[in-house]
This record gives sequence, structure tokens and C-alpha cells, in this order.
Amino acid sequence: MTDPSLRSWVAAANDENGDFPLQNLPYGVFSDKGRPPRCGVAIGDMILDLAECEARGLLDAKGTFRAPQLNDFMALGRGTWDRIRATLTRLLGEDGDRSLPLVPMADARLHLPIRVTEFTDFYASRNHAFNVGVLFRGPDHALPPQWTHMPIGYNGRASSVVVSGTPIRRPMGQIKGADGPVWTASRRLDLELELGAIVGADSRMGQRISVEEAEDMIFGYVLLNDWSARDIQAWEYQPLGPFQAKALGTTISPWIVTQAALEPFRCPGAKRDNPILPYLQEQRPGFYDLTLGWTMNGQTMAQTNYKVMYWSSAQQLAHHAVSGCPMRVGDLLGTGTISGPSLDQTGALLEMTQGGQNPVRVAGAERVFIEDGDEVGLYGYAQGDGYRIGFGPCTGTILPADE
Repeated sequence: MTDPSLRSWVAAANDENGDFPLQNLPYGVFSDKGRPPRCGVAIGDMILDLAECEARGLLDAKGTFRAPQLNDFMALGRGTWDRIRATLTRLLGEDGDRSLPLVPMADARLHLPIRVTEFTDFYASRNHAFNVGVLFRGPDHALPPQWTHMPIGYNGRASSVVVSGTPIRRPMGQIKGADGPVWTASRRLDLELELGAIVGADSRMGQRISVEEAEDMIFGYVLLNDWSARDIQAWEYQPLGPFQAKALGTTISPWIVTQAALEPFRCPGAKRDNPILPYLQEQRPGFYDLTLGWTMNGQTMAQTNYKVMYWSSAQQLAHHAVSGCPMRVGDLLGTGTISGPSLDQTGALLEMTQGGQNPVRVAGAERVFIEDGDEVGLYGYAQGDGYRIGFGPCTGTILPADE
């Protein structure tokens, strides 16, 4: 269990409102001064160079920290994850080694932290699913009949997952017109406030995974924005679901907050509507008390909490593999939009503006969906006693369509 009294010799790590205290130690990939990308850990306003630590004999991760992604390290397993975390906590603690190779975060470039093997996005917030269902089917048929019995998801594109700060271009596509399809730049571009779970262990083809095994396979979490072209989506999604409307880009935060760092914040999720099948039942709560929100052009638009969710990431992973689908190190599982019960707690403009009918104000101007040049940012943190487990920034700016 994380000790809330822990302090670091890195001064900025002791800021109770900072994202990266000693209790966090999230993993990422960075480069600086023309040197190649390598693995690091965020501590305060610095990055600990894990590759250099390993070269000095301070850590033993089988040379995996020299790689430009964390996949090889994750594949070493939970025993190694726990051992390395314990060593880092000692090295960066108050009595730790002050000669450690630290790089100022301001001088570093952050990269995609993993090689994304596959990307699957779910639809796990009851509030979001109900709100969107009401828009299209009315309140009596808002939730599909299977929704409260199993996690619903779709397979996305790993190739368009990008790290925070990467610009996203507005997509061209087909939308429904009065007399058939119209070719146009998307006019209803949206964000989705999500959490992404990083799978850190393989399963074999034909193997089912229990929820408890799924918990053990999750390495950590990132903020995730699954950009969505709502007008393209409305024209294409029946009968097989999202396709090009979700392929334009998915932005994730650069730091992976480990499951170990979030353990003190474990809590129940939303109340169940009905019993669920045994393979999805959890022996302990699978959610976290995480404040999550989003901004547009620096203005806070909405804030909610991860504990409003109906299906946990472990349940999603267990369901993903129930058919025997093999999971791989580096698989990314999105929660789907995270929304609370009120409009100021919604994780998408589609909900907030109720399908574009009720504009919101951003910097004094009315807005319905995202316009060219807008910057959308996600934020998230778990608040402890005198410390905060934060994710750092997750931002993207929209570029005009390439017509």
C-alpha cells in the first residue's frame, strides 16, 4: 500500500498539487539533446533516465529501458514491475541517491509510451450510453437490451493512436444529405473523455481470462481522447458500428500511471441494474476515485469521476478474451466516454449540447462542436492525503481538413 507520508529529495515532487510525487512514479518515453528515445519515470518536474540508471547498475530490467517503448519492460511481468517500483521509491526517497540521472521535463520531448498492439474502445458509462441513446431512440429505448449484461465495444485503429500534443486533422468523409451521401469535411467533430488501460501481459488463443487475471494483466492507465466525427458516424454506424468516424485519431497522455499507484483509490463503480454472469463478477471493486475533466482552449468545460462507470477495465478485458481472443502486451482498451449525470459532467459535446441543439459558450462565443484551431485538453488525478496522483496533459489541436 502507498505510504502518504513519503517525500522525495526532488523538491518539486513534494508539491501536494503536483502530478508526479514519489507515490506516483509513472512511466513514459522521452528524448533530449539529440539523444534517442528511451524510457523514463516522471518525478516532480524532472524525468529519471531509466536507461542510464540501468547502465549504472542501479536497476535491472534486462536492458529493456533502452528501448523506445515500454512493451519489452512490461513483458517482464508483475514481479519485475513491483521490484523496480520498490527500487525507484528508495532511490528517489528523502535518503536516496542525489547523483541520479535526471532530465528537466521542460527540456525533454515526450513520445508515445508504448507500441500499441491493438486498440479496442468500449462504451462503459451508463450515463453516456443513456444520454446518447435518448438523443437517437428516446428515453424508453435509450439503452440496448444487452448493455447492462456485458461491456460493449468496437475494434479501433492502433495506427492512429498518437501522443499528447500531436495535431489532429479534421477528416473528410460521407455524411447523410437530403438526397443521398454528401462528401464534406466533418461538421460535427467531437471529443471523448476516456481512460485507457494498458495490457502488460499476453494471453494465448483459446484462453479465457477471469476478471482477477485481467486485473493482474493491466500495467497501468492513460488519459484517452477518442476523437469522433459525429456526422460521419451517424451515416456509417448501422449495422456494424463506428468505422471512419473514429479512425482520424486517438490521443493518449504520455505518462502511464501504474495500477500500483492507483491502488489506494480503489472503489466501487455505478450501481448494477441487474445480476451479471459469473465470468464478469468482481471479487473486489474494479474502479478508482479519479477526478477527470476536459478543457477547450484553456476553459474548463466539464468534470466528473471515473467511479461513475458501469464496467471496469478488468471486466472489459475479461469480456474481450471470453471467446478465446488472444491479448497482447501493448493492447490499449478505452473505457468509452466517461460522463456523470449532469450536463456539466459530460465527456463529449454531443451530450453537452444535446445533439447540437443547445450551444455552449467558449471564451464568450457560442460553440456546438469543435472548430479548426481549437485545442482540447483532458486532465485527471486521484487526490490523496497531501499528495496527488496525476496523469499530466493530454492535448490535441484540430487542423483544417485536407480537401
